[in-house]
Amino acid sequence: MNRLRVHLICALLMISSITLGSCAQNKKVSDMEKENNKALVVYYSETGTTQAIAKKISQATGADIYRIEPEQPYTAADLDWQDNKSRSTKEMNDRTARPAIKNGKVDFDSIDTVYLGYPIWWDQAPRVVNTFIESNDLSDKRIITFCTSGETSIDGSVRQLKADYPILDFVKGKRLNGAPVNEIEKWVSSLKK
Repeated sequence: MNRLRVHLICALLMISSITLGSCAQNKKVSDMEKENNKALVVYYSETGTTQAIAKKISQATGADIYRIEPEQPYTAADLDWQDNKSRSTKEMNDRTARPAIKNGKVDFDSIDTVYLGYPIWWDQAPRVVNTFIESNDLSDKRIITFCTSGETSIDGSVRQLKADYPILDFVKGKRLNGAPVNEIEKWVSSLKK
């Protein structure tokens, strides 16, 4: 009879710990969902490099993701940075260029933090990023930048964004070429301090 009681008590303790653990886990998930609904990963990518990083940031944060898409897609010839007559070269040489984008308006009412990513073109964010910024109300949002680039750091692009939009809260982010998810998770955690 004593063995039966011991087994019964052990079984009840196991069920209780599973139930309590499940409740604690549900609370963590609920808190995480609440926090992540306040962030959005916005990115522009032509070759898929920045898109891959944006997806990893979304995975690390649980935030939704939004792609900036030019109304007129870029061709390989448009992106030829060595051709002075290419579309991208002309746009980057014209500080006022604002290429049209698809579905430029985003509802930022429930968003506190925007992870804004782009490839570096001529030490800057591509002009379609300016179009996106000017199409949306990003005031009172924390805008954490990230970029991809073969050699250039993010510094010049963030300096220019801050100069162009002094009322916005740009946080100098990081160049994240090929960064694994664990490196991105560490970076995201460092931003919360």
